[in-house]
Amino acid sequence: MRLYSLGKVPWQDSQLIYHALAEMGQEALSLVSPATPYVCIGFHQDLEQEVDVEYCKAKGIPVFRRDLGGGAVYLDGDQLFFHLILRKDNPEVPKSKESFYRKFLQPIVHVYRRIGIPAEYKPVNDVIAGARKISGTGVGEIGDCIVFVGNLIVDFNYEEMSRVLKVPDEKFRDKVHKTLKDNLTTIRRELGEEKAKEWSEAALNAMMAEEFQKLVGPMEPSEKDDGLSAKMQDLGTRMATDAWLCRKGKRVPGRDVKIRAGLNLVQKAYKAPGGLIRADFEVIDGSFGEIDLSGDFFCFPQRAVRELEERLKGKPTREVMKILTEFYGGQRVETPGITAGDWLKVLSS
Repeated sequence: MRLYSLGKVPWQDSQLIYHALAEMGQEALSLVSPATPYVCIGFHQDLEQEVDVEYCKAKGIPVFRRDLGGGAVYLDGDQLFFHLILRKDNPEVPKSKESFYRKFLQPIVHVYRRIGIPAEYKPVNDVIAGARKISGTGVGEIGDCIVFVGNLIVDFNYEEMSRVLKVPDEKFRDKVHKTLKDNLTTIRRELGEEKAKEWSEAALNAMMAEEFQKLVGPMEPSEKDDGLSAKMQDLGTRMATDAWLCRKGKRVPGRDVKIRAGLNLVQKAYKAPGGLIRADFEVIDGSFGEIDLSGDFFCFPQRAVRELEERLKGKPTREVMKILTEFYGGQRVETPGITAGDWLKVLSS
């Protein structure tokens, strides 16, 4: 297995290297970070629905579609990437994805602990410090290989992350910004500015290499050779085309932004016969968190919508139809032209 500890690289190379290694069937650990910021979207996503393309163009922020699933992310040089490429038939690869995450996130947990951050693994694919996420990860398959990608987060630009996303309105953007800041932490936030400076990119990459080698064995330090460079160039040409970047992904109604495992921000709207109804809510470990119902419909008594919010908050999302049925059946509530089935369209997650 090869070790590519390359440090800062051109932004597109921070994605192309693991795509190329996987397509070549080369097992490796790649440790890189982008020299300049960019936005990366998942294979199945719709660019226009997920990203504020006009804002990114105005700010000179490029967008890349990876050949792996997951959501849109803002990436920059304060995030140190690891890419572990393993062949599917490697005996070190667990059968289930959850077992894979549990095993191969241990190196990241150990690195954080070595620098003084009491990190822990949280199923399915998070590393947390206290209650906050401190690493973003994903697993996918490219060719005959399994690719495990993730990062150490030295610092994070919460403002820019909330800005590059396509959102329905500024209220939802503010909510994304606040929820990100409340639920995502960094090395600098955990250690403080001065102590965080003690850990250079090279030192952190060296620790990641050490910890991964404890799991998969010795690695051969390597530089990009002509074969790898040619493969990256070939992929870079193909993945920079509009045909690849703008391919139509699956459009979903409304907006659903994953903050961390077990926490999503959702906004959905639906034009019912009685008017427009909209729901903005959190889903926390399968239950409704904060929730706001609005629209241009009529409700009698007027206060009843607030009571519906209170009934939903804290309840499992799977019980939404039961709650709606009880809401309409248990009191004299009228929402002309708005039925429980209409609410279900905006409250399902």
